[in-house]
Order: sequence, then structure tokens, then C-alpha cells
Amino acid sequence: MTAEEPAIATQALTKRYRGGRLAVDRLDLLVPRGSVFGFLGPNGSGKTTTIRMLMGLIEPTSGVARVLGEEMPRSGRRVLSRVGALIEGPAPYGFLSGRDNLARYDAADPTADPRTRAARVAAALDRVGLTAAAGKKARAYSLGMKQRLGLAAALLRPRELLVLDEPTNGLDPQGMREIRALVRDLAAGGTTVFLSSHLLDEIEQVCTHVAVMAQGRLLVQGTVTELASSVRARLGVTTPDTADAVRILKEHGVTDLAVRDDRVSGELPPAALVDPADLNAALVRAGVRVRAFGTERASLEDAFVALTGEGFDVAG
Repeated sequence: MTAEEPAIATQALTKRYRGGRLAVDRLDLLVPRGSVFGFLGPNGSGKTTTIRMLMGLIEPTSGVARVLGEEMPRSGRRVLSRVGALIEGPAPYGFLSGRDNLARYDAADPTADPRTRAARVAAALDRVGLTAAAGKKARAYSLGMKQRLGLAAALLRPRELLVLDEPTNGLDPQGMREIRALVRDLAAGGTTVFLSSHLLDEIEQVCTHVAVMAQGRLLVQGTVTELASSVRARLGVTTPDTADAVRILKEHGVTDLAVRDDRVSGELPPAALVDPADLNAALVRAGVRVRAFGTERASLEDAFVALTGEGFDVAG
């Protein structure tokens, strides 16, 4: 795999189930090597189906999926030894300890040297903060601990690509911070991380790139900064004179105006059409008492809602 070749690339990737239901429709996805790539989409968007096709768990109806330069699922045997994955939640053997679960996973890898297995298992447990619970039966693990164990299994060997489906599911705030730090550390070491999450804030904090799907189709992909900047910034004005403020702002091209208590917000027109400083001056000239005035950078959440028309439930 060359440095320029993407970690994941699909061309017209399509999955149609029995009965004609189209789950993924001609998907052209490009995941740059070395990126932390966030994969978003509302329930039923085709996100999980896409991940299954990428990992060779199901075959596409048509189109091509290439992972680490190899076509899937045909080259799965060669590719999957270079990929770590945590998909749709971990399923450890409840009667085994966390340590023994990892030892069994490691033994299933034909390229793993059994002489160094104990060291690999110990390092993976330490990396996800499970060393103290390594001897406990997995059936006694909380959801968050099982999630950590699944991530440890994905990290038993150095990986070129890590595919994570809801990696912070079930974790407390501290655990979420630790996993985010781990993802950043892996990316800094050269691992490409492809993760889906229903937490837009999480994507914004750790991802360099993002793709948004809806109804089986790719709506947009690019850097997180590019996606957020595609949505116009909003203006926020704090004033006791909200009715007058709304009137003046509307006259000057501010749209989607909303009032909440003593705060007026609205979508700014393009920068070439109006200077926010002129809006402030217009409010003051009209006798509006301005207590606070400023623009707010559009968030990834704003961009997601603008693209899909849906809110936060994007776990599908």
C-alpha cells in the first residue's frame, strides 16, 4: 500500500436486500490514510451495512470496496490480519476472564507468536485500563468494561486500520475521555481510525474527516472543518428589546430568527453582503439596548441537521 493510497475506498458500493430494500446506494467513500474518520448517519442510513461490507461480513450487491488497497471480501484473509475491529458491541465469553478472552482471541490469529502472547495480552489490557479487572469473569463486566475488552482485542497486534462502531458506548465520562485520547494516540502513531458514533461532539473532538449518510446515500464527505464551514455562522444578540432587535436584523438580511428569553439568534447572510459590525451599529442606532453581540461558529451538529433534517439519533 502506497502512502498516497487511501485506507478505504469504495466505488458505487451497493447493497440491496431481499424484497428490493436498498440499504446502501452507489456509495463512493474515500478514507485518507492516517486520518481519524467519523462516519455519521441517522437510523437506517446504511452505516452499519457499509461497515459489514468493508469487513467482508456480507457481500455487496454491486460495486467495489477496497480496504488497505485490497478488494473485499475476496482478499479478506490477507487484509483482516492488518485490521482491528470492534463492530456492533463486543461479545466476550462470559465464563472466561478478561485476560483469558484476549488469550483466546490472540490464539485464533495464525500469525501470532504464542511465546509472546502473555505480553501482548497484558499490554492490550493496560492500554484500555483493564489490568485490575483482568482476572474477573467477563460475565461480571459492565457494558463499559466489555467495550474496553473489545477494544483491547482489536489492539492485540499493531494495526494499519482500526474500525470502531460506537467505541465509547457504555463508558462513563472519564472512560470516554480515555478512549478519545487512545484514538488520538493511535492516529499519531500512523494508524487510520474509522469510527461511527452517535455522539456528534465526540466526532468533532477526535476526527479529522467525516462522512454523512442518509437513506443509503452519501450526502457529503471531507474534513470536519470543511463540513462545519459549509453551514453559515449564526449571530447571537442579548437584549431586553427582542422585538425591535428581530425587526432590525430581519431588515438587514438575517434569517431563521429565533427568540429565547432575552436572546435573539439568527443565520447571518454571506460575509460579502453584510459586516456584523454594521449590524451592531444598526441595532444601536435604532435604540436597541445591546448587552452582548457575537457570532457563533457553526458546529458539526449544525451541519448534520442542515444536511439530514434530523437531530441527534444517528446510531443506525
